[in-house]
Parts: sequence; C-alpha cells; structure tokens
Amino acid sequence: MPTRPFRFGVSLLTPGSRSAWQARVRQAEDLGYDVLQVPDHLGMPAPFPALVSAAEATSTMRVGTLVLNTGFYRPAVLARDVAHTDQLTGGRLELGLGAGYMAAEFEAAELPFPAPGRRIDHLAHTVEELRRLFASEQHLPPVHQRPGPPLLLGGIGDRMLRLAAKEADIVGFPVMSIATPPGADPRKVLAERIEFVRAEAGARFAGLELNLFVSAVVLADPGEADMTTMRRVAPTLTDEQILQMPNVLVGSERQIADTLIGYRETYGLTYFSVLEAHMTDFARVIAHLR
Repeated sequence: MPTRPFRFGVSLLTPGSRSAWQARVRQAEDLGYDVLQVPDHLGMPAPFPALVSAAEATSTMRVGTLVLNTGFYRPAVLARDVAHTDQLTGGRLELGLGAGYMAAEFEAAELPFPAPGRRIDHLAHTVEELRRLFASEQHLPPVHQRPGPPLLLGGIGDRMLRLAAKEADIVGFPVMSIATPPGADPRKVLAERIEFVRAEAGARFAGLELNLFVSAVVLADPGEADMTTMRRVAPTLTDEQILQMPNVLVGSERQIADTLIGYRETYGLTYFSVLEAHMTDFARVIAHLR
C-alpha cells in the first residue's frame, strides 16, 4: 500500500478586515499549509464567510472547519450553508463537525445545553440528514463535491470515535490531555484510541485519513524548553507527561519532522493541524517534509 502523503492545516482565530484576513490566509499558503481552517466559537471568525474569503485569496489551498459546533445548527440550514460554501469555494471545502462542549457558548446563543449523549445524538442525526439532503435532486444549492465535502469527525470517547469510524472520511484526535489519566503514557492512550477506530471501521479503515490536532510547537531542546505555555495545554499532567504528549511537539525542526515521520509509520497519522500562534514555527518543520 502506498504511503499517504502528509497534509498540514492551520486554524486562524483572529477576526479582522477583509484585507488583513486575506493577507494572513495568503501567508499560510506561502508557508506551505494545505488547508486553512477555522473553529466555531463566538468571538472568532464566522466560519462560512471566512472560508469563502480565504478561498478567494488563494488558488489551491483547501478550506475547512475544525470544527463546527453542530449544536448551533439544524440540518437543513446547515446543508444549505455547506452546499453554497462548497460551490463558492470551487469544491475546496472540508467539513469538520463536532458535538459542542462549551456550556457558556450555548447559553450566550440562547440555546439549551443538552447532556453529552444528546449532543452526540444530534451530531449523528445531522450527519445522516446532510447525506440525504446532498443526495436529493430537490436540494438547492447542490454541493460541488459529490457526494459531499470530505467529512471530519473527531474525539476521544468511544461513542464519538465509533461514529467517526462509521461515517467520516477524516478522523481527528484533539487535545490528548483530556483522555490521559494521571500516571498514564499519552502515547499509549493515542495508540489505543487509534486501534479502537481501526476495529470499529473494519474495511473502511484503510481509506481513512487520520488527523492530529497539535496543541503546541516549541523549537527548543526538550531539556531547556520553557514549560509555561505547555502547562496551559495540560494543567493536570506532570511536565514529563506533557513532553510525552503526541500533540506537544518539542525539539529542533529536524527532530520534530522525524517525530511526525514516526507518527505516520507507527500510528498512521498524516494530517496535522496547528493553531495560528504556531503557524510560522511549524512551517519550518513542514519544509523538511516536502
């Protein structure tokens, strides 16, 4: 089986004028990123307008959500917005969906905040309805990509990963500290979660792309790195555990590049997403992997 090539995404978080936004998007493309991503939080860029503007500013860069809070949407409304965005971006859209997790944002949006199981129920229903609506000849506007934009679902818990294994094109693994109990090896936790997806996906697994959300990128010797920023990523873990977290990358450009090559060989991870704050440093790593 041929080795899946690397892909790299960056999430831009800061709203701004059209010119400032598009300048940052072009910078990301010039730095070697394949996908421009936006999250879905109040106070951050509105996802669909931001992605359309990003596509206008670039020529080949794909655009995507990492991830939409599905609890903010009803399926028919979301299907309309996704389909139109897919059309306006020339079929460059990737759709990342999540169940939503911040109670304060639901409250600010004047929406009820259901229990976790109910939020996942709504996400699963939304995925099912999006597929039905995209396939319907009566659904307007039609999606540019058939049968729909690539779908990213991610999580750590069994139920979310089971849904991702059955329905997604891309399976995302977010902040690993959430799933790492005191005393556990974060790398073993990640390996176990990936094996869970493999078992649930069955024959589908070979076609899945695996994404890791990178919480921190520190270009420094691990023994000399300032732990202040990294402790914010995982305040409940020891420094030793933090340095072992797969999504905390510490070392020289070449060392981190070798780490990612190892992740591809060991875990099958090939798609890595970073935050805007790490965009420039991580680009120096990307240069070693092209």
